[in-house]
Amino acid sequence: MTTTRTTTRPTTGTTMATRPTTGTTDGARRRLAQVSVRTRITVVIALLTTAAMTGAGLLVYALESSRIQRAVESQITQEIAEFRNLRRDPRDGREFDDVRRILKVFLTRNVPDDDEMLVGYVQGERTIRTLNRYGQEFLDEPAYLRVLDERADDGGTSILDSATFGEVWVTLVPVRNGQGQGSLVIVNFLADEHDELNRTMGTYTLIALLSLGLITTIAAFQSGRLLAPLRTLEETAREITTTDLSQRIPERGNDDISALTRTINGMLERLDSGFAAQRQFLDDAGHELRTPLTVVRGHLELLDQDDPAERAETQELLLEEVDRMTRLVGDLMLLAKSRRPDFLVPAEVDLETLTQTVLAKARGLGDRDWTLDGIATGTASLDEQRITQALLQLADNAVKHTDPGAEIAIGSARTANDVRLWVRDTGDGIDPADRETVLQRFGRSRVRPGDEGFGLGLSIVHAILDAHGGTVAIHDAQPRGARVELTIPTHPFKETSWPRS
Repeated sequence: MTTTRTTTRPTTGTTMATRPTTGTTDGARRRLAQVSVRTRITVVIALLTTAAMTGAGLLVYALESSRIQRAVESQITQEIAEFRNLRRDPRDGREFDDVRRILKVFLTRNVPDDDEMLVGYVQGERTIRTLNRYGQEFLDEPAYLRVLDERADDGGTSILDSATFGEVWVTLVPVRNGQGQGSLVIVNFLADEHDELNRTMGTYTLIALLSLGLITTIAAFQSGRLLAPLRTLEETAREITTTDLSQRIPERGNDDISALTRTINGMLERLDSGFAAQRQFLDDAGHELRTPLTVVRGHLELLDQDDPAERAETQELLLEEVDRMTRLVGDLMLLAKSRRPDFLVPAEVDLETLTQTVLAKARGLGDRDWTLDGIATGTASLDEQRITQALLQLADNAVKHTDPGAEIAIGSARTANDVRLWVRDTGDGIDPADRETVLQRFGRSRVRPGDEGFGLGLSIVHAILDAHGGTVAIHDAQPRGARVELTIPTHPFKETSWPRS
């Protein structure tokens, strides 16, 4: 079947002006950067929804138009098949020998659809047609008459685009026999089908616009709710100062923004700890250095330059004070660094070797009866240098609180969940009421004459164990003295990252 399309409406050309395109300027980029994330998310969702709904609408329109076309082609094919199968005259059972008679029988026996009209022509003259609402008005249409002339010999289908009747398919089937020549014309009007499709698409467009508005509203609300922690973060960041780092962002849910919130809170926690350590260091340094500096200043003011003996005595005293200040600054620096994640360098350490090494080093601290209480086997994840430092600090404290020749023991043990290291002495012991105090900075219990310590030793031990996730416990030793025990968990050491400046 041959099909051609004829349009009866006049067409006009359209001239489109081409505007030069330019790249995005820096000013446009800056304006875009000033648009809130919520607005950008909402606009993107609205654009994607619009594109999806438009694409779906165009696809539905194309598929439905194709369905209408296939239905018309099927209807035309059926009519042609029925016409060609009509071979005998029902009046006498003989084959048709008259063109007029076969057209009349076919048209009287066939009931076309509402949008279809059948017309019979004999020798170019219309002889019969089925009833149709368009009737004679369409049959006098110039475009229709022109199709009859063009298709008279070969037949086929032409599609007319009429301003009055809409899209019309005209199919001509030539009929020839010995008694004459004629044609069967099948006319299909598609205006109703297209009107119905257009009404459907109009309804779809209205629903799509309402849906777009609803989706955009929900997107704006939901994006605002999801981004609320970021606004809270911004407000919290404005409120944070170097004197107040206590603000935290509320954590809700378990999504990406919640993870970011937890990360920011962790960073604030580390910053708070860092600033607290800094303030503590400055306070401690200012408080504890004031006394030796006053001593140094007083001796320098009273120094008699002409007395060599006094100069030598003053020099010796000043050197002692400088050494004392150096030790103090070193201890304070150690305590300040103990809160940093890079304070420890953990590794697998052999516990037996560690215990023996500490005992050997402790022997040089004083004339005492150094013994081994117990020794652990196996390995543990810890910072060997820091643990050795803590144990030697405990041993040094034990020396200060015992007499020459007194027993001081060092030991270690391992359980399923932790490693225990201890130093036991037979000295004065530590009053139970002072055991919490001595673990704090500058906290001291009973002090023997000549002890020039600052009260930082056990606080350093406590800081080292705290960095390991462990604890420090002070017990009474039998028959007398104190036993300070360090407990370190045996789980793998986890190192955290330090926030970048």
